[in-house]
Amino acid sequence: MAPQTATLRLINAAFQTADIEAETGKKAALSDEDLLGLLQKLIKQRQESVEIYDKAGRRELADQERGEIEIIRAYLPKQMSEAEAKAAIAAAIAATGAASIKDMGKVMAVLKQAHAGKMDFGKASGLVKAQLTG
Repeated sequence: MAPQTATLRLINAAFQTADIEAETGKKAALSDEDLLGLLQKLIKQRQESVEIYDKAGRRELADQERGEIEIIRAYLPKQMSEAEAKAAIAAAIAATGAASIKDMGKVMAVLKQAHAGKMDFGKASGLVKAQLTG
């Protein structure tokens, strides 16, 4: 089976699982943001696997995971550049009136609502922290 086919089946299975959870009442109906979040979660899982495989010297498995990451990324909106992310963070800080690290949650909530699927929130949290402390 081609790697792209296998990855697309994996994505489909993740969507079906999330949909079944929503139907059984465990979660609300899936929105577009939920699906984008699910794709980002799949990427994060693969990135963690790549690190583990690299540390264990399993290059072929790490390369397979990297390939899956690229396939999944093709279905996400274009990610913001670092400059765009910094500008969005500055705007969110101004909009929330954040003055200290205690306000980081407010800033992240605004960013997640406005830029879901377009921003790496792991990196963004570090940038927010730097702007609020610096």
